[in-house]
Amino acid sequence: MVSPPEDHPRHSRRHTIVIWTVLLALLIGAFAATVAILNATVFSAGGFVGSYLSALQRHDLREALTTSGVLGSARAESDLLVPEALGALDDIHLVSDLDQGAGVHLVTYEFELGGAPGSSAFQVQSTGPRLGFFSTWSFVQSPMAVLRITPLHDPAFTVNGVEVVSAAGANNQVAYQVLAPGLYVVDHESRYLEADAVPVAVTGPSSVTPVTVDIQASADFVEQVQKEVDGFLDDCTTQTVLFPTGCPFGQELSNRVVSTPAWSMARYPEVVIEPGPDPGTWVIPNAQGAAHLTVDVQSLFDGTQSTFDEDVQFALSWVLTIDGDQVDIRAQ
Repeated sequence: MVSPPEDHPRHSRRHTIVIWTVLLALLIGAFAATVAILNATVFSAGGFVGSYLSALQRHDLREALTTSGVLGSARAESDLLVPEALGALDDIHLVSDLDQGAGVHLVTYEFELGGAPGSSAFQVQSTGPRLGFFSTWSFVQSPMAVLRITPLHDPAFTVNGVEVVSAAGANNQVAYQVLAPGLYVVDHESRYLEADAVPVAVTGPSSVTPVTVDIQASADFVEQVQKEVDGFLDDCTTQTVLFPTGCPFGQELSNRVVSTPAWSMARYPEVVIEPGPDPGTWVIPNAQGAAHLTVDVQSLFDGTQSTFDEDVQFALSWVLTIDGDQVDIRAQ
């Protein structure tokens, strides 16, 4: 039996509605699946922390600092909040994402800091959906950490190559904000001074780490001063008197001098440069040396002549003041 002609349009409309209903259901299902996948990965608690760590790895300071929950402290300096101060962070991978309830997750990542393994745990809090679908998060405890740096004997130092001059001066501790995790290498190298590098692995959010950088006279500086001391003493030996002017050695004789005194160096003092009592000053403390004196003398008692031919011991103490590239040296 053939349907009446007027039933065909109605059947066609129903067929079209069914097709569009199925397609819409498929689209909604696909969107819901996509939202679920994104919320389980990119927009998950682990994904949130991973994005922050990725910013640190790229040295993208702006993105790291604008991550929700990254808060600084007004009681710590911000000299090190520059991209150049961020250390090497590699091989980042998620270890665990533990749901602690009430929208709080504990996320643990492992990574390498300068080639050494490390790990950090971050507590994050759900802050509600974005656009009604995607999860958003914030750090419960800020990943901003603090280095309390004490530069001994000089106020200048570097952190990962970034030059810093302590506003509190030498020998005083100052707090500096840094981002965790990170490897921060504190050292000093200038024309006259140096310090052994102190690597500090900062992994704990809101952690406080004390760091002392021991700045000392460099080997080149000591060698340079040694040459100047040796040259100074050599000049002293050219004076043909018993007490060379401005020199650390001399010899008193009870007999009459009957020849020209001749000085030579028997042993140069070994220069050791130590921190002085005031910032910017350095000292050569009590360096022991010996000069040799040869001179003919006549006894005031019986007139006999003899030769004084002996080493004369002496001690040398100098104060050195460093001002930029200039060094002022004076006897102590």
